[in-house]
Amino acid sequence: MCLAFVMAAAAGSAQAAGATPPAGPAEPAWPSPDWPAAAPAEVGLDAALLHQARDYALEGDGSGIILRHGRAVLRWGDPRALYDLKSSTKGIGVTALGLAMADGKVRSLDQPARTFHPTFGVPPEGNAATGWPERITLLHLATQTAGFAKPGGYTELLFQPGTKWSYSDGGPNWLAECLTLAYKKDVADLLFERVFEPIGIRRSDLVWRRNSYRPHEIDGLPRREFGSGISANVEAMSRIGYLYLRGGRWRDRQLLPREFVEMVRVVPEFVRGLPVLAPEQYGQASNHYGLLWWNNADGTLPDVPRDAYWTWGLYDSLTVVMPSLDLVIARAGKSLKRAAGGEHYGVLRPFLGAICRAATATAAAGPPCPPSPVIKQMAWAPPETIVRAARGSDNWPLTWGDDDALYGAYGDGRGFDPPVPQKLSMGLVRITGGPADFRGE
Repeated sequence: MCLAFVMAAAAGSAQAAGATPPAGPAEPAWPSPDWPAAAPAEVGLDAALLHQARDYALEGDGSGIILRHGRAVLRWGDPRALYDLKSSTKGIGVTALGLAMADGKVRSLDQPARTFHPTFGVPPEGNAATGWPERITLLHLATQTAGFAKPGGYTELLFQPGTKWSYSDGGPNWLAECLTLAYKKDVADLLFERVFEPIGIRRSDLVWRRNSYRPHEIDGLPRREFGSGISANVEAMSRIGYLYLRGGRWRDRQLLPREFVEMVRVVPEFVRGLPVLAPEQYGQASNHYGLLWWNNADGTLPDVPRDAYWTWGLYDSLTVVMPSLDLVIARAGKSLKRAAGGEHYGVLRPFLGAICRAATATAAAGPPCPPSPVIKQMAWAPPETIVRAARGSDNWPLTWGDDDALYGAYGDGRGFDPPVPQKLSMGLVRITGGPADFRGE
């Protein structure tokens, strides 16, 4: 009976609102070769709020694109203009780590970096005296917990690995070298062959400069940086974001391990709550940082889903992935305006918040689900037909099991007759039979 009440109430509120948002597509769209376009309303987005986000982004000029369900709903600027992405390179470069996991080059992220790189951590020579380089793992390098100072060259270790969080270019650059040596190949070529070209990124869309902080070669191979170094257009950025949104899959090909994508977007347990060096600049970073991607796991951005994650570089280059909203956002240009003394994530609030509200604003105007292809209509049962067989028990979420029984939970009661001896804060029930002869256990 309660199930009928809940379903009827939802139908009634939808009729009162007088609007039903369009259902999302059953299958994601893919670029062929360009992204298919859709008006915001066609994919359940509020156009005015999207334009508000775009206008904020344009305070720093540049270009951008917003995708929902694989459809371009808003663009601005030149989609083919190349921008220096700075630290967004970290989130792109770490993709090579996913390939190494898939290929068996890396068995575990807990492997010591010294396994791959015989001179890892040195120079400077002082690092060797600490004994810490031997204890640094690939996971430390990918989570900013290895302890290297900020610059991208050969820098000192500031703390024992895994005990603090400190934003660094040097740590990710060491990771790039480890993967170069593991593959004995330029990681730029590796990524173009295995990832970029299969998803439609051309070498004119993404350019990886020569290493600026260390010698240009390592063991005769080009030495790339993960800390910085990539220039790309928002078209390329959006394709990388969409690959991650789809769990590493592109059309019918699994290019990256899904488990790697899941690791990228969450905060590893050992990282959460670590002391942050320079908190005035990076806030509570250890609570919202995955594998070289930022995230909203701790809800610092209240209007943004907690499953959102993004690459982020100087000048506010952003590739944002929001799985629960099926959104990808790419933006590059000049730096966005920051309030004096503002928090680390503060500059993102007006941009990402408006986009997320654009999704929730239309959802609030109608029912929470697309129209059912099975349920034709819903109606209230006459009050005199309602049977109360579990008096005093309330809050009845119900679901059907594959045995054709209903299963539910109830609160603050003793359940069906014969009742349980004590009143329960939560009880579980299995309901069999039909409306005229149902029985609860």
